[in-house]
Amino acid sequence: MPLYGGIEGGGTKFVCAIGTGPDDIRAEIRFDTGAPAETLAQVATFFSEHQALGPLSAVGIASFGPIDPDPTSARFGYVTTTPKPGWAHTDFAGAVHSMLRVPVGFDTDVNVAALGEHRWGAARELDTFVYLTVGTGIGGGAMANGALIHGVMHPEMGHIRVPHDLALDPYPGHCPYHGDCLEGLCCGPAIEERWGVPSENLAPDHPAWELEARYLASGVMNFLLTLAPQRIIMGGGVMHQQQLFPMIRRYVLELLNGYLQAERVIADIDNYILPPGLGDRAGVLGAIALAEGVHRCELPALDRAGV
Repeated sequence: MPLYGGIEGGGTKFVCAIGTGPDDIRAEIRFDTGAPAETLAQVATFFSEHQALGPLSAVGIASFGPIDPDPTSARFGYVTTTPKPGWAHTDFAGAVHSMLRVPVGFDTDVNVAALGEHRWGAARELDTFVYLTVGTGIGGGAMANGALIHGVMHPEMGHIRVPHDLALDPYPGHCPYHGDCLEGLCCGPAIEERWGVPSENLAPDHPAWELEARYLASGVMNFLLTLAPQRIIMGGGVMHQQQLFPMIRRYVLELLNGYLQAERVIADIDNYILPPGLGDRAGVLGAIALAEGVHRCELPALDRAGV
């Protein structure tokens, strides 16, 4: 059976794994995201130390962004204009390919998590859905008609604008580019800056969560009306606050105001907006699914011959 490597490169942590799927992970490691050189050295060490497991057929990378996911581009595999210190314009996929000398698949962390959910999680048997992560940042990946969405680049769902009542919420926003975009209002650092404590230290009935749910519901409604997904999956550290789900569902229905009559949404919203089936492992398992697709030549890759 072919063996695959998966790398989830997040703004806060990296996860590396070797295996074939959720029931067959042979080795796994998590470590903090540092500067590119030291972080990629830890990636190299992990795979080197586990060579005895067998040769890898391919590696998939789920990367924080923005990135260049265009396989026809000379900068395919690069992290581009990220605000993450030191990582802008880093050849992430190229470095991994140089280390391991196997085909490397590369996409956003959220697109790859969506792929994992499609392969093994809450989006099995669906062909059009959205995966959102709400954590250190906010990002969204989407599949439409069975294919991950790419256009001139990749979706940047965290940077849409949502209504911001400055009288109710005078917080200016955390995003260094857009201030009070969805990410700027709802990411984990925004919650901490607004309320003075980390989000995980806020009580479930703290007013922070009603405000958070209102903003997230506005974003969800926009994605629902734009892409008409069969399901919206919401993961990330902030969404560990399970009390958010019923509030978001309620606000989405209020915002729709009877306009949308799709039974899947209206009558079964508890199964329409829900957590990932793979939990916090959606990213690294999605990276393994990406590697599998690359090995089968179903998805583009960086390989020995270049792009």
